[in-house]
Amino acid sequence: MGKLIVIEGLDGSGKETQSKLLYKRLYRNGYKVMMISYPRYEKESSALVKMYLRGDFGKNPDEISPYVSSTFYAGDRYASYKCEFEDFYNNGGIIIADRYTTSNMVHQGGKISDEEEFNKYLNWLWNLEFELYKIPIPDKIYFLNIPLNHSIDRIEKRLNKITNGEKKDIHENNYIHLHNAYKNAKRLINLYHWHEIDCMNKDEFRTIEDINEEIYKDIIDNIIKDEVTNV
Repeated sequence: MGKLIVIEGLDGSGKETQSKLLYKRLYRNGYKVMMISYPRYEKESSALVKMYLRGDFGKNPDEISPYVSSTFYAGDRYASYKCEFEDFYNNGGIIIADRYTTSNMVHQGGKISDEEEFNKYLNWLWNLEFELYKIPIPDKIYFLNIPLNHSIDRIEKRLNKITNGEKKDIHENNYIHLHNAYKNAKRLINLYHWHEIDCMNKDEFRTIEDINEEIYKDIIDNIIKDEVTNV
């Protein structure tokens, strides 16, 4: 059995950058490693995700049931596992995931304010993805924490990842949704003991290299310290 390491965070927090750097460092140092990224917009299994984010089912994401929208993302992960990394993982490979089930927890769970209903949703999601679909449970989740205003600023400056255009998707374009997702992420960090990475040093952003070193060292010391490399 392999290891699954998830890099989570708000939009614009640097998940893709850190995931790629971790993959390159582990590969360079002889580890059997693969990187995956969700949603997989170029794949057929993400069709409903793209329709949802485009606004085909409604322009306000918070008016769409978190149970319904969660299934769109979960289906893409199931297809990815069965078609891309099941054998690699089962044969001891290390997976670096840019987003995972955790993104459903953050964004879809953020639609739910009632505590009892929120816990019900988390139990339902866990059963769907890990019990029914049987995708791997993460060994470690790193949450890249940047202030919400910086996340929004970065979203506004970048292109839409689906269309490569300036028009934002319904998550990126809805500040209430982003605020709720951020607030919910803080709750999930405490609830599931995610490893929070503070990306700020007072009022300044930490360097990419500094953040990566913190994550990499923790991975080597606490997750894959007994793994054998090919070096």
